[in-house]
Amino acid sequence: MKLHKEGYKILLNEILIFTLVNYIAYWNLKIIFWCFTLPLAVFLFLMSVYFFRIPKRNFVRKEGVVYSPCDGKVVVIEETTENEFYKDKRIQVSIFMSPLNAHNQVYPISGNVKYTKYHPGKFLVAWHPKSSTDNERSTVVVENDKISILFRQIAGAVARRIVTYSKVEDTVKVADEFGFIKFGSRVDLFFPLGTKINVTLEQKVTGGESIITTY
Repeated sequence: MKLHKEGYKILLNEILIFTLVNYIAYWNLKIIFWCFTLPLAVFLFLMSVYFFRIPKRNFVRKEGVVYSPCDGKVVVIEETTENEFYKDKRIQVSIFMSPLNAHNQVYPISGNVKYTKYHPGKFLVAWHPKSSTDNERSTVVVENDKISILFRQIAGAVARRIVTYSKVEDTVKVADEFGFIKFGSRVDLFFPLGTKINVTLEQKVTGGESIITTY
């Protein structure tokens, strides 16, 4: 396991803030320092370290397979209208990431990046039906000679920053990292109608390992 680069600045800031708070507490009221501020600072810092962890994984990276782009739980499998890029009916699969999940995202397929766009927005809870269209979000489309997939990072009520590394015309490889969402969120994927989805509602999935569908 290693720490994600997106966490370095936040962890450094936490060290500085917690050190200052505990220094003030120690020299003013030691009982508050030992019983409250020090345990709380240690707990919050360890939780942040856990949040920004990147588990070590050996990806298989098979062709013809669409992998989950993130760790989490499947909360939506339904037919819907995708209005941003395809502008037609698609099958939507949504994966919710709790604060305890690893929060980096990986490409579900290999191919070329055809579209990226960041949208500022609200911060509804990530499982809210309108979070896919109203929340802060970032959309990426990757195509190869067999399939085109749109996937969308969506901020939640706690998540306040989406990071997307994808750029149009990038050639990308399945399971390589494309982004990070800070502190609770979800990812939506959109597939052509008729696609057989290999996961079920409430199923827990692992980024770069769990198979969403094949093509």
